[in-house]
Amino acid sequence: MPPRSRTLGDLLDETARARPDADAVIFRDRRLTYGALQARADELARALLAVGVRKGDRVAVLLPNRPEWLVAAFAIGKLGAITVGVSTFSAPREIAWTIEHCRPAAIITLEAFRGRSYLDPLYATCPELATSSPGELRSERLPELRAVVCLDSRRYDGVYRLGDFVGRASAVRTEALRAAQASVTASDPCFILYTSGSTATPKGVVLAHGSVVDNGFNIGERQRLTAADRVWLAVPLFWSFGSANALPAIVTHGGSFVLQESFEPGEALALLDEQRCSVYYGMANMARAILEHPDRPRRALAAMRTGLTIGLPEDIQMTMEAVAARELCNVYGSTETYGNCAVTDAHDALALRLQTQGRPLPGMTIRVVDPETGRARPPGDVGEFRVRGHVTPGYYNDAEQTRAAFDAEGYFVTGDLGLIDDDGRVRFRGRLKEMIKTGGINVAPLEVEAVLLSHSAVKQAYVVGVPDRARGELVVAAVELHDGAPASAEALAAFCRERLAGYKVPARFVFRKADEFPRTPTG
Repeated sequence: MPPRSRTLGDLLDETARARPDADAVIFRDRRLTYGALQARADELARALLAVGVRKGDRVAVLLPNRPEWLVAAFAIGKLGAITVGVSTFSAPREIAWTIEHCRPAAIITLEAFRGRSYLDPLYATCPELATSSPGELRSERLPELRAVVCLDSRRYDGVYRLGDFVGRASAVRTEALRAAQASVTASDPCFILYTSGSTATPKGVVLAHGSVVDNGFNIGERQRLTAADRVWLAVPLFWSFGSANALPAIVTHGGSFVLQESFEPGEALALLDEQRCSVYYGMANMARAILEHPDRPRRALAAMRTGLTIGLPEDIQMTMEAVAARELCNVYGSTETYGNCAVTDAHDALALRLQTQGRPLPGMTIRVVDPETGRARPPGDVGEFRVRGHVTPGYYNDAEQTRAAFDAEGYFVTGDLGLIDDDGRVRFRGRLKEMIKTGGINVAPLEVEAVLLSHSAVKQAYVVGVPDRARGELVVAAVELHDGAPASAEALAAFCRERLAGYKVPARFVFRKADEFPRTPTG
């Protein structure tokens, strides 16, 4: 049954009333029931009110997957303030850019994580912090910033320790929190999540409470989630896959989170097995690392059942084997569409879950159009996907990009190519902007990558177009081989020629190790 709540704060309260003693979050040796999660969120919300955070303010959360991320998101949501998910992968320059762009009223963070300092770039961006008492910050560059809160027990200049900060809650009556929460509506924004292209600065995708709750419930329904389910989550909460997808999907069904601070396959296996996780949220590279880990044979993963992933059919089949999730679901969507706009059903036939991304979710309309004219394409014809329904209201503080993201009829322009079958199922075919035009003919990188990945020696393959004076673009493949696997460029080209038209065969092969492949700033 769908929740009655239309905001994140109300959703937590509704679930806590129904299941106060049920596990909500498991992290290392810590467990929070829904009742405890609600109490922590209320306390933090009152502390935020005490330092002046109000509806519409942004609160930046720069944390890895820890219970405090979830506590913060619910607390911020109760006030009608907006959680800004900041990537823990960020370099100091990227942290500074994000903080200046979102202009937060408060920041919740760690001193450092995995060798990356988070306080240093804050001191560099806001030098007044070092000479201010906690709660008395006045910054010329960040005039809205009222408080920086650090989870560490050590004291830092100008920064609240978390325990000291939540002590501020005593100055705010419960009635003030209730009044603030009552003013929050389904259309109010709850998240700003940053997405990256390869070169442009990230865009802050705004997501609203009501659509996060509604779409998250529908995603959970496609997975056949129940209150007994436990989702393993190592994908970051600052990604929409975590905060706008897994979070509402599991909370609307009363299940629990098993958090992994950052992915490591041995620890992941132990968590999946020992915590009896039943839901997998992850990518093919994570599943492959799990499958190849020496501990995999002794881990039964007996409770694993379903979850979400994306990738080629062979990737999804491999993931099912790696984590024993026989009802794994395939998905299509983006941050702008609240994580997913199409999901297969956990009980769909295997072939449908491998080859399609399922039917549009309730409240979503996906159409296929000619990308140049915008005219609708008939079922079965490839064109560009455009989406209406639970889609972002726009990009934060970027009216130009927001206008460009929607067509004249209000559909979100995805830039993705695919088709919709006669039975209404979505079939993704690749990114429009990634199409390679060589000698005047279009080549879909995804198709060439699929062929390369079917070669026994190839572990990863990425295909791109490189400018060429004669042909416009050349098809070039960057390849990672399995350890000790012999394969030359000539052998791979011959392999492709047997399976692809000549113009699709890469003109060049570049061999790389896993850590040499580029990543966007948000991961």
